[in-house]
Order: sequence, then C-alpha cells, then structure tokens
Amino acid sequence: MRFLAALGAAVLAALASIGRFSMFIAHTFARAVRRPFYAAAFGKALLQIGFFSLPVVGLTALFTGGALALQIYAGGSRFSAEAVVPQIVAIGVVRELGPVLVGLMVAARVTSSIAAELATMKVTEQIDALHTLSTDPMQYLTVPRVFAATLVVPLLVAVGDTIGIFGGYLISTLRLDFNPASYLQNTVDFLEMRDIISSLVKGAVFGTIAALVGCYYGLNSDRGAIGVGVATKGAVVAASVLILAANFVLTEAFFST
Repeated sequence: MRFLAALGAAVLAALASIGRFSMFIAHTFARAVRRPFYAAAFGKALLQIGFFSLPVVGLTALFTGGALALQIYAGGSRFSAEAVVPQIVAIGVVRELGPVLVGLMVAARVTSSIAAELATMKVTEQIDALHTLSTDPMQYLTVPRVFAATLVVPLLVAVGDTIGIFGGYLISTLRLDFNPASYLQNTVDFLEMRDIISSLVKGAVFGTIAALVGCYYGLNSDRGAIGVGVATKGAVVAASVLILAANFVLTEAFFST
C-alpha cells in the first residue's frame, strides 16, 4: 500500500505540474494579444536569443555536418554506396540534426539564461516591484521573450542547416575527394520544399518551448540561491525533453506518409 500511495502521489504531482504549465501557456498567449507590447524588451530578447546564439549554433552545425559526412562515407563504403554522402548529409541535417541541435543549444544557452534571470528577479523582489508599478510581469517579461524565440529560432535553424551542409561539403571535397560541383548539385536535387518547411516549423516550435519553459521555471522558482539553481536546472532538463518529444511528433506529422 505504501508503494501504491507513493506512486499515486508522484502521478498526481506530475499531473498537477502539467496543469500548471498548461495554464501558464494559456495565460501567456492570452496576454500576447493585449496591450501594451514592450518593444524594447522584445528587441533585447531578439539579440540575446538570436544574434548572440549564432557562434555556438554555427560551430555545432559545422562540426556535426563534417562528422556526419565521415560516418556516412565509412558506412556506405561497406556496401559500395559512398556516392550517397551528399544526399544523406542534406536530408539528415535539414530534417533532423539541424533543428534538434539548434533547439538543444537554445535550451542550454537561452532557457537556462531566462530561468536564472527571472528567478533572480523573483529572489530580489523585482517581480513584486513590477506589481507595485501596476505592470503585469508576464506581459513585460514572458510575452516578448516567447515572441522573440518563436521568430528568431527558425532563422537560427536555417543558418545551422546551411552551415551543417557546408561542413559536410568541406569534409567531402577536401578529405573524401568528392567533386565540388557534383556534391552541390546532388544536395540541391535531393532536398524538397517539405524538408525545408519542416525544419523551419520545428525551429518555431522549439523556440516557443524553450522560452515558455524558461519563463515558467523562472517565475515559479523558490526564493534563495538554491531556488535559482533548481529552477535553472529544471528548466534546461524540461526544455530538452519537450523539444525531443516535439521533434518526434512533428517528424511523424510531416513524414509519416
């Protein structure tokens, strides 16, 4: 009975957390269509989420594309199928690796930053000060970040996809003796518009998840230094898991037929 009681308590706690997060999402989108809209906070979020994430996204995509080309060549050589490297690199990066890696990098860099920043604001009573000034904290802190992430992460995914394919191109032409013109032509011929659209849609969804989770954990953190650390860690873990789950759902939706 004790085991069943503990299991039931864990399930109820998980359901309560899902309910609270769902209500948080609903309140965020309800406020998104109301005035005022804080343009300065939105612009700052665009820079923090988008521009300052470019170095880590670019390096991650470059090395991943190069490593993918090497692995595909090594595997294809066992079946005399080395020529498929351009096609598989393109589809692997655009459909899966590009969006997922960018999403996880955003979760590691941006979600943690948002959660730590908002949790610190709560600890130092800056959130209470916003209430005193008749400013809705969710309207001022959450909505601009969610909008910015939804708009800018697809651009990061597009950049990551391009650099990832370029990384495979570099390794294939410089290390594996592929013809540069033939490699690029095979890449262009193999990619479909559906692949590109799915990649950008995944970026928008992953960006929304990353920002929502960071804001939720930051605004609902416990007070004190420990609370800030717990909120930051929980935000990164939750965002990463939700991004991977959303990737599966979106892949099933786009490519099940």
